[in-house]
Amino acid sequence: MVPGAPDAARWFRDTPRGTLGVPLVERIVHRALPCRRVVNIEPLSGGLRNCNLKLQLADPPEAIVLRVYEHDPSLCQKEVDLIRLVAPTVPVSGLIHAEPRGWEEVPPFVLMRYIEGASFQELKHSGDFEAIAQAACAVGETLAAIGRVRFTKSGWLAPGPAVTGPLLEGANALPRFVDLCLASPHLERRVPAALRDAIHGLIWRSAPEIALLGDEACLVHGDFGNRNVLVRGVGGQWTVAAVLDWEFAVSGSPLADIGHFLRYEKNSRPLVEPHFANGYLRAGGKLPPNWRQLARLVDLAALCESLTHDYLPDTVVAELLELIAATAEDRDPHVT
Repeated sequence: MVPGAPDAARWFRDTPRGTLGVPLVERIVHRALPCRRVVNIEPLSGGLRNCNLKLQLADPPEAIVLRVYEHDPSLCQKEVDLIRLVAPTVPVSGLIHAEPRGWEEVPPFVLMRYIEGASFQELKHSGDFEAIAQAACAVGETLAAIGRVRFTKSGWLAPGPAVTGPLLEGANALPRFVDLCLASPHLERRVPAALRDAIHGLIWRSAPEIALLGDEACLVHGDFGNRNVLVRGVGGQWTVAAVLDWEFAVSGSPLADIGHFLRYEKNSRPLVEPHFANGYLRAGGKLPPNWRQLARLVDLAALCESLTHDYLPDTVVAELLELIAATAEDRDPHVT
């Protein structure tokens, strides 16, 4: 049930983690596409862990993405396997070539089709409410399709994809995980004692309800935030163009992805709801009566985990604290 990486609104890099020289990029492309020529290389922003480059090819003109797994090489095969698994029912970037073991001096990498579209976050900030409503409904339908992929048990996903160990051994896994985060020195110096106590009390009061999610074993994207969902308007209708970045995927409750996607939604000024939930239900997704509160509680674990990291920009810390406080106080967050 423990979700993956956070999606704080200003937590991203403008440049890739590493750099690849033009001759090396050309050799990589030639290995997969011997007759193609690279005419432009552009770093893609938005990722913290990997190097992502947009490559413009000639003969014929086409844009593709080179994704190099600099942080954890083992995640390349996992992501490749997941993309192949969901591709028949979920819009994803088409795989062109993969080197899960790396090649020469290059870490594991993939070449993928470049998908034209805007992130859902960009669309949210456009002020086009009709487009946002249509796209939110489509996102709900897409998330329901992701959740239709099921495993024999919940837990961490490895290449295959195959479930390995549980996300956390024993009963009350999520409340105990939150307590582990609350005991982190990095979190302790960032979060006031009163708020830490409020988080602890809330998560344990809700433990019986949370425990009911423990047996769910659906595919959970793990980073289903506004940046990783690309949308586009086609023929006057907004649809999902692609779901990106599958490296954090686990087997668990879909409420993890739901809580993540609705992290910034305000009950007082709804923007995504009820369109997202309507699309999710229409496509076969199931929601318990108190799903919004449960989704926020599951997402609370991811927010707390984020504050255990040794380095975070001050703007990110402030945003995470506000999101956590809003959950603890059962109110709308004052961030967008």
